[in-house]
Amino acid sequence: MELYIIRHGQSTNNATEALNRRDRVSDPPLTEIGHRQAEAVARYLRDGYNADRIADAINRGDPNARSLRGFDIDKLYCSPMHRTLQTARPIADALGLTPHVWVDIHEHGGLFLEHEDERGIVGFPGKTRAEILDEFPGYVLTDDITDEGWWTGTMEDLTTAYGRAIRVAEQLYKEAKATPDERIAIVSHGTFITGLLKALLNTLPSRGQWFSHHNTGMTRVDFLKTGEIHIRYINRVDHLSPELIT
Repeated sequence: MELYIIRHGQSTNNATEALNRRDRVSDPPLTEIGHRQAEAVARYLRDGYNADRIADAINRGDPNARSLRGFDIDKLYCSPMHRTLQTARPIADALGLTPHVWVDIHEHGGLFLEHEDERGIVGFPGKTRAEILDEFPGYVLTDDITDEGWWTGTMEDLTTAYGRAIRVAEQLYKEAKATPDERIAIVSHGTFITGLLKALLNTLPSRGQWFSHHNTGMTRVDFLKTGEIHIRYINRVDHLSPELIT
């Protein structure tokens, strides 16, 4: 199974964090640049030059190998955070896929704001089931996205986030065993992607290793039929023009 991990496009929090943390919101949308990044990665997944896929086909002796384009993604997952829901939409449209919302691949911390006064850390429930389906009709939602939202905590600690990463890694191993020839894409978040890669590499609970991911940066992990994994690349942004790299 081929797994393509894609970080979401630039959010308003990404754009403002370095300037003024007071402008942060609990569930930020994409910026105009973020939407352009999402459209760019969608086009690339549909018909971009995929050197790894072509090389694999050449090695198999496929006579049409050099004319292959795109990634032939079979299934698309995204987290329930607004920026990943938005990033997944042009990908789904370009590839003719239905996004499946997977709560466990949300960003470390959950939905919260940290105030520098007596309010302290305040949690938020996130978009409700109805709100998601109204803005993103057709998305497949699990039962843990309810009429009250999907987040019930305040601020999740890193250990708990890494526990989620282990659960997700275990589920991906199961999918790889059940459907070894599938190509899956997940749209997730920077810190969680680091945790997921650590979980796949069995290096948790290490806290001294980080994997940098640009907005819509792509990482490929192959699940081999032997049970081993192969990290093919991390944080590729071949689909982005220089002004869109954030």
